Amino acid sequence: INTENPKIQALILCPTRELGQQIAKHLFRVARYNPGRIFVESVYGGEPIEIQIKNLTRPTHIVVATPGRLIDLLERKAISLTDINTIVLDEADEMLSMGFKDSIDTILAKTNGQRHTWLFSATMPESLNEIVRTYMDDDAYKVEVDVKNVVNRNIEHQYVQCIDTKDKLNTLLEFLRTQGKGRGIVFCKTKDGTQSLAKQLIARNHSAEAIHGDLQQRDREKVMRAFKNQKVQILVATDMAARGIDVTDLQYVIHYQLPEQLEYYTHRSGRTARAGKKGLSISLVTSSEMGRLKTIENELKIQIQKIRRG
Repeated sequence: INTENPKIQALILCPTRELGQQIAKHLFRVARYNPGRIFVESVYGGEPIEIQIKNLTRPTHIVVATPGRLIDLLERKAISLTDINTIVLDEADEMLSMGFKDSIDTILAKTNGQRHTWLFSATMPESLNEIVRTYMDDDAYKVEVDVKNVVNRNIEHQYVQCIDTKDKLNTLLEFLRTQGKGRGIVFCKTKDGTQSLAKQLIARNHSAEAIHGDLQQRDREKVMRAFKNQKVQILVATDMAARGIDVTDLQYVIHYQLPEQLEYYTHRSGRTARAGKKGLSISLVTSSEMGRLKTIENELKIQIQKIRRG
């Protein structure tokens, strides 16, 4: 970054507001150690665009953005990408799964062809390979991380075999009674699933809230503030809504429903056992899910211990 140049020189695209906020927060921390002042702005939906437009009139070196909001700013001619020399696509596969392929194409087409492009992705679907072929050099470096090498070894993995959905709920309630004031995240696959489970937990006097992609920004922030301040003990979340959540001292993660993608199991479990601490990852599975659980165990080279119920 040339701090003498007040124009935008780097762009980081990410799928969610929470992840964008987390990236920007870390950039602010790192930028403090640079001899010259590096200015960072984050732009995402759910916040007044007028404020973001005003902020972008100030010297800005790095922009962290979600694709939808960046397209809005481009259409209003409130931002220029012509001076960008570095672009980062973070969690690129998630952006594509959320339907941002056309937006990414539009954004990349408006940047300097001489830019450096960094792409980070847990998976490589064909639509992502198409972006690589179109916007990256043929000799671009490809670095692959073996997924079994990113599993946190401080996490204890367990599972409980349940008869059906009702039995899953009863098993979860039994577990929560043993946790006292310990905090954790319970993962479901769908928005409706998170809402339904959170309501059932609240009805049984548990301190729980649901978080999913359809929540308004102010509601999401309210839930996360309560969770971080320990006013809420249980967060019931979808995989996408949990992206960018950075909360320490979580005692457990519950897979109420197993994820479709192998990497999601790692992402979910990694919410606990941070900063060198121990953590617990528990899967509640029916007989029809046992095959999927064994695949996770074999592919990640981990041992998932069966918990026998008394």
